[in-house]
Amino acid sequence: MISYHIMDWDHMMDWGPMWWGTWGIFPFIWMIGYWLVFLVIAYLVYKDAEARGMNGLLWAVLVVLPWIGMLFLLIYLLKREEIGGSIRNAESILDERYARGELTRDEYLRMKEDLKRGRE
Repeated sequence: MISYHIMDWDHMMDWGPMWWGTWGIFPFIWMIGYWLVFLVIAYLVYKDAEARGMNGLLWAVLVVLPWIGMLFLLIYLLKREEIGGSIRNAESILDERYARGELTRDEYLRMKEDLKRGRE
């Protein structure tokens, strides 16, 4: 007569007190590693966005969402600006134009005075 031992928990795949056996912990380790990768990517995006004058926290939150995050990471990489590219103010542009010789001294001083009056 064949006995099927329904309650015999000697095999690691049987549902018993230690149902996962030796291999059951790996899905949990994989899940933790998966989230750590997304957190590291979000941190790097945050630092990069802040350096480029963009909203780092917003981009980090959008990137940390697992599947949607991959889409937003791609969008961020395509949309991000060059470092210091759009942060220049009018006075620095005026200084550069004067240094290149595009403006005379009188034009430079007049425009600089106009900028100061505009801020007041």
